Amino acid sequence: MKRITRISVTSVVVLALTSASVAAANDGPGPLGVTTDTAASRRSARVGALFGADRAGRLAGGHFCTASVAHSPRGDLIVTAAHCVDGADGDLVFVPGYRDGRAPYGVWRVTRRFLPDGWAKGQDEDSDLAFATVAGPGGRRLEDVVGANRFATGVATGATAVTVTGYPDSRETPISCTNKPSVHSRTQQRIDCPDFTGGTSGSPWVDGDAQIVGVLGGHEQGGATADTSYSVVLGREAAELYRDATAGTGTG
Repeated sequence: MKRITRISVTSVVVLALTSASVAAANDGPGPLGVTTDTAASRRSARVGALFGADRAGRLAGGHFCTASVAHSPRGDLIVTAAHCVDGADGDLVFVPGYRDGRAPYGVWRVTRRFLPDGWAKGQDEDSDLAFATVAGPGGRRLEDVVGANRFATGVATGATAVTVTGYPDSRETPISCTNKPSVHSRTQQRIDCPDFTGGTSGSPWVDGDAQIVGVLGGHEQGGATADTSYSVVLGREAAELYRDATAGTGTG
């Protein structure tokens, strides 16, 4: 989970995402660096919360990380931070569009997890990324229900603004913030967005082309403060992991 060593007392701005904030993801006008409540929509439902399977029947207050739907040939793939799914006790479930104890798009069982070698062998913070496949009721495909964003590697950090959406442990609805990432190191990128506390690990960084260009995690498992978050740079290892996950091979 994202490590928070201080408690942010800044209130989340109660403001639904507007067309202006969506435009900011394409470098248009918009409130950059402002954290808002996320409006419920088909697009925002691509982001959801992770729970232990024992909480499937009593979701309220049970989520611990964030994940999102990544486009794949089978339509059953989610992406999150490796530290969210590695070593998690018992089975996990993913609830897209989770709000206030409800699962408007169903509860999806995690069937397999995919971790990069760098994390599996030594919990390298530069490999803090994971994929998982899920299965839902009635044999439906997750992507057919809520859609998906494309997983993109090799995109230059800060090429455009991105929108980060996640579920703080203390809230039962998601928050979002649009800003431009910056380079932290050759292997890590950072973004300044307030109030991204524990539970937001795994939050997707989505650009204006509906591409996932970062996943909250990496340095300090996502950041030691609520106002600055990190992601591994999505490069060769991330591309290989995506290929393994879509092919159903590799570390599971």
